[in-house]
Amino acid sequence: MTFAERMLKIDRRIIFLVIGLCTLLPLLYPVGLPIKISPEVRGVYDHIESLPEGSVFLLSLDFDPASKPELHPQAISLLRHAFKKNLRVVALTLWVSGTGLADQIITQVAGEMGKESGKDYVFLGWSPGGTAVIINMGQDLYGAFPADYNGKPTKGLPVLQGVANLRDVNYAVSLGAGNPGVEAWYVFGKDKYKFEMGGGCTGVMAPGLYPLLRSGQINGLIGGLRGAAEYETLMGQKGKAIAGMDAQSATHLAIIVLVILCNIFYFSLRKQGKQQGYSGA
Repeated sequence: MTFAERMLKIDRRIIFLVIGLCTLLPLLYPVGLPIKISPEVRGVYDHIESLPEGSVFLLSLDFDPASKPELHPQAISLLRHAFKKNLRVVALTLWVSGTGLADQIITQVAGEMGKESGKDYVFLGWSPGGTAVIINMGQDLYGAFPADYNGKPTKGLPVLQGVANLRDVNYAVSLGAGNPGVEAWYVFGKDKYKFEMGGGCTGVMAPGLYPLLRSGQINGLIGGLRGAAEYETLMGQKGKAIAGMDAQSATHLAIIVLVILCNIFYFSLRKQGKQQGYSGA
């Protein structure tokens, strides 16, 4: 049996092992392959970078654990950037199923950055009403959220000093996995109360939000895991998004190489068969 024949009859479990290693190793040890930064991701980064210390940054984490692989890294990077800039962070969620995850993300990053709840940031939690919550916040933030997620009254919190409604927000970003999400925040919030806004979403949702981006209705968009990896690159950190992109690239490369090799072996055997046929004739 020739080498080509042996390779074409290789145990499929070896192929599964190769693909598994190409996926697992980059996740454990991210390489940080070069990633080109898109203008839409840079738009969000540059606007946060331009905000003076003490500005009010609103982050709406409008997703649940089903979208965690793509939107969790986006939220981590945005919060790290905001805390690094010493912005006053006001966080909430419009998805009741994502409340616990949102609290976990904010608590984790605040702990890393040494930030204090009530002073440097506040997590308002979830309030029933969907898009009506955005309208209520535009009229009276304290009416929409009388207390934060931990039950502490929002009135009198240092982080909310001078903030009465959405008109006092300097920049808002919605990380949305559906509705309500980015579009709801634009229609019921930004368009009415005139604050600057960016967005983040899952990869499959990004094409549907590009009209808002191209028309200037939002000034930036972080799309999927790739967008999160771009933001991590701008922040100079190797997080889960960069690791995920490394794993994806390594796996795709392995599949391409295997397809090419199989075709080479197949045509090699085919050519040998024809030559043997001619010899027999």
